[in-house]
Amino acid sequence: MRRYFAPLVMVSVVAGQLAAQSAVVIRTGPLLDGRGGSRPAATVTVFGSKIASVTEASEAAATYDLSRYTVLPGLIDGHDHIGWYFNKSGRFHSGKDGETVADETLAAAGNAYTTLLAGWTTVASPGASADAPLRASIARGIVLGPRLLTSLQPLSDERLTPDSIRALVRRRKDEGADFIKIFASASIRDGGKQTWSDEQLRAGCGEARSLGLRTMVHAHSADAVRAATNAGCTQIEHGIFVTQTELDLMAQKGTYFDPQCGLVFHNYLDNRARYDGIGNYNAVGFASMEQALPMAANVIRMASRTPHLKLVFGTDAVAGAHGRNAEELACRVREAGQDAMAAIVSATSLNAEALGLGNEIGTIAAGMQADIIAVDGDPVRDITALGRVVFVMQGGKVYKHP
Repeated sequence: MRRYFAPLVMVSVVAGQLAAQSAVVIRTGPLLDGRGGSRPAATVTVFGSKIASVTEASEAAATYDLSRYTVLPGLIDGHDHIGWYFNKSGRFHSGKDGETVADETLAAAGNAYTTLLAGWTTVASPGASADAPLRASIARGIVLGPRLLTSLQPLSDERLTPDSIRALVRRRKDEGADFIKIFASASIRDGGKQTWSDEQLRAGCGEARSLGLRTMVHAHSADAVRAATNAGCTQIEHGIFVTQTELDLMAQKGTYFDPQCGLVFHNYLDNRARYDGIGNYNAVGFASMEQALPMAANVIRMASRTPHLKLVFGTDAVAGAHGRNAEELACRVREAGQDAMAAIVSATSLNAEALGLGNEIGTIAAGMQADIIAVDGDPVRDITALGRVVFVMQGGKVYKHP
């Protein structure tokens, strides 16, 4: 027995030393906690993948000295088409251009890496079947990217019966979908009219709710937004034609609302030659998006002033927009007049709540996942500072630092 005791003690001592060495200490400048609170400075200690403590600032030795920067939780994009890209010809990859699975995989991995380095540590993609292997590869550390949630293939066929919709929802759950994406209206390029009936929406959102899945519903027209809200759907996307009536209804029902301000529209218009002639990307479609810009800002202006409305954040990032996600926050503040701190909360703790991850991410506090970024500047005074990310930690691993 004595022969083996000393080596065992030594192993325990070494293991303890290694555990102690694994603590990461971050000295911050201004700290935004993601819930609307702030400190002039703090010390954040990370152990493994989680935040161990957030204490008063000290001069103790730090692994990372970020005292020159503003520190906040990793940003969360609740609507990001991470797999969309421009093909070898510089055109939008539509699936009919000869690109291989390898081309698609590498492009998605590139988008994921770009998005992570821009400070977005979690994104929800609604969605495509190809998101599943990307999600798994990111989780395994094979591909560097944000924590990924996906709806897999969305539900959109207007001919589906309520029973077939319920069956498809069950199938998506079995396939591993994190949530269900439903198209309740046409694209803005096609006028945005309601395409799914009230009964279809009740079937899809009701079945998802019974299975413990949230629903994200594409809806532009006031009718579609109203129908989806009354059907008990979890979150409404876009809502370009909503009125105060629908905003008040969503607030009353506790429905999350995710309108877009400008990034997606500007991106399409700036890259018109890369999209033009594919599907409904035509003269009428581009004219509709130009007309939508002032309307989009006005919707967010109304939404941000609607009491108790859960105004969350998603860019609808498509090919050309990945890594530029913070431009949408800048639009919300500068063009739509949303309070800067409220905009930051929408992309951190409130988005985490909407994703069902409010106890894990979106906040800098003890016990939360160590998703931490630092930016050059004060985003409460200058929201564009969120586009100047100098430090990125996700799950306790550092991917970018000054």
